[in-house]
Amino acid sequence: MLRDTFNEAAELYDRARPRYPRALVDELAGQAGLGPGSRVLEIGPGTGQLTVPLAESGCDLTAVELGPAMATVARRNLRPFPHAHVEVADFELWPLPAEPFDLVVCATAFHWLDPAMRVTKVGQALRPGGTFARVTTEHVKGGTLDFFARVQGCYERWDPATPPGLRLQDESEIATDTDELAHWDDLRSFRWTREITYSTQEYIDVLLTYSGHRALEAARREGLLGCIRELIDTRHGGRITKCYLHELIMARRPSQTGAP
Repeated sequence: MLRDTFNEAAELYDRARPRYPRALVDELAGQAGLGPGSRVLEIGPGTGQLTVPLAESGCDLTAVELGPAMATVARRNLRPFPHAHVEVADFELWPLPAEPFDLVVCATAFHWLDPAMRVTKVGQALRPGGTFARVTTEHVKGGTLDFFARVQGCYERWDPATPPGLRLQDESEIATDTDELAHWDDLRSFRWTREITYSTQEYIDVLLTYSGHRALEAARREGLLGCIRELIDTRHGGRITKCYLHELIMARRPSQTGAP
């Protein structure tokens, strides 16, 4: 499965993947009322990009991670926080504890979960009135525009799944995906954009943490990365800037009996 590919490069993932904006973490913690004694479940923490700043609130945090290597790195990053621990499990199969959580959070991993059961199980994990927070990340128009237009030629040459003429969307064209939470309470969302500048190798490292790139046949992957490397080095002086859109979507589990 594609979602298993992340475990193959846990150390690289930890080093290369950007952390989440501090403003996003502060908004999440404030909206959910996090602090000592808060019970938090994180689904798919990776190596702790969001887990660590959440743990800084002093909450009691359980993180359920599918990949053993990813979990090992996350545990290392969480050593300063005795109230945080990581379990290796598939969330869909993980037995929920008897005591429900105040907050369930999933950052850039919710789309990997089974759509037929993910919202229902999140609801079962929460106390009535508890909060679910989902964080999404999109690559949007901005940064080094000429590079991202030209690099599509590399993808069209080396990745047969690339649609011809694909271009980045403007932030305003990205719809907020709240359909699955339409019947929950207090549905709200918040957005942040930011630009990150990468050297050639730093950008290649980021690409090597993406499941689609890792899943390419080796010769195609090396051809693609070589094409990208040459483009950055020869036309952009060895540095490009990428624009990210982060969205925080939050909702409260309905309080009535039997609500998912």
